[in-house]
Amino acid sequence: VLGSSPVTIVVTSEADTWDIDTSSCLGCGQFVDWDKMPEAPAPIPRDVLGRPPKELKRLAREGCWAGSHAARARLYPRLVQQVSCRLVTPDALVYRDVAGRLFGKPSVSSHPLPEFLEGCPMPTYCLNPHGVTALKKILICVGALFPDITHSPLLPALAALLLHYSQDEAQCFESLSRLIASNAPHAAYIDQSFLAHQASCMTFGDLANKHCPAAHRLIAGAADNVLEVYSEWLWWLFPGLPFAYAVRVLDVFLLEGHKVLYRIALALLKLFRLSLGPAGLQGSDIKAELRAFAGNIAQHVTVDKLLERAFGIRLFSRKEIWLLQMANRKALMERGITVVQKRPSFHLAVDMQKFSSSTVTAQEMRLVWSWIPERFSLFPPLLLFSTSRDGCSLQRFYTCCEGYEPTVLLIKTTEGEVCGAFLSSDWSERKKSGATSAFFGTGECFVFTV
Repeated sequence: VLGSSPVTIVVTSEADTWDIDTSSCLGCGQFVDWDKMPEAPAPIPRDVLGRPPKELKRLAREGCWAGSHAARARLYPRLVQQVSCRLVTPDALVYRDVAGRLFGKPSVSSHPLPEFLEGCPMPTYCLNPHGVTALKKILICVGALFPDITHSPLLPALAALLLHYSQDEAQCFESLSRLIASNAPHAAYIDQSFLAHQASCMTFGDLANKHCPAAHRLIAGAADNVLEVYSEWLWWLFPGLPFAYAVRVLDVFLLEGHKVLYRIALALLKLFRLSLGPAGLQGSDIKAELRAFAGNIAQHVTVDKLLERAFGIRLFSRKEIWLLQMANRKALMERGITVVQKRPSFHLAVDMQKFSSSTVTAQEMRLVWSWIPERFSLFPPLLLFSTSRDGCSLQRFYTCCEGYEPTVLLIKTTEGEVCGAFLSSDWSERKKSGATSAFFGTGECFVFTV
């Protein structure tokens, strides 16, 4: 492609069988408002898909095909075809059949959008009116063919982005279907229920606590409900980021899955904290400030630098993140939180109005409670031991605390300093080594000061 103006020249090999529309870019012109699309005239190597997986990931992260709309139109369907998915997955032929029956020949839909999209962002990016109509039709067909989907904030944005680089509605639908039906181990692409989405928000909170402690402390001090802030983490990416940034995220997402989104969002959170400087927050609505920061990200960092920061974070493995998410799902299910709540009042379950302690203030306890893994912070704390009530015997302390996990230990020194620890394991674990002193606990244990 020699340009992104309404008239383009496309050079293809004989192996490429594309319907070339001379009024637009290869494979995506009919849905796109070209006045809104960023310039992308650069060519890419034609053997990109023949590279080993590790090198392909590196090329995507470095923006190898970021300079060509035609390259994305050629690569996206092929990358999606490599996604392992369920045997019976609706494809382009199924879409044409279902869309024909639902909408008829005029292809104009008066159907309502599926219920699972209620409250989900619906970005249209650079789509023209024809593209917006096509997007609605695709989402309606997804609702008809995937009745198990009950909540999926990410799905409309992915459909919109893929549509920019699809030959037709059917191709976009097939790509989206494969992402929905992915069965790769520990590599989900799209959350499809409120439970799964809420567990991912809790998981992001756990990761933010570990990898962005300064930003996490800032949010914990400014917001009444930390998880309510993190419940919008996907919004920072889609539709929060400008199109040129969002599509670069899509480049790596198609190759690496959901873990990429955690990386980008954590990098945004780190940059947000740095952008505030010593003065800290200027307003009281931190959710609005985070959304505004994502929308104006080009003023703070280039897309290449954003990705560089994201992939510089030493994140858990894909399997470890999956296990953390499963643990968070289990905690939510134990509380009966499986469907959309009108008011998410179940987070940080410490009643601050009734909280009383001679060791920490209510504000300090809220901060400590925000540090522990989200799946535990759903539950109100139970006082097991207090020196004012139970005395100062270490043996009695052990007796009172054994049999419970996890526990939070709070200590106030004679100088009035407060420190403590979060223990993920039962205190009785210390005796497993017999008479030999040994360490016990898991990687979630930590010590802290207030």
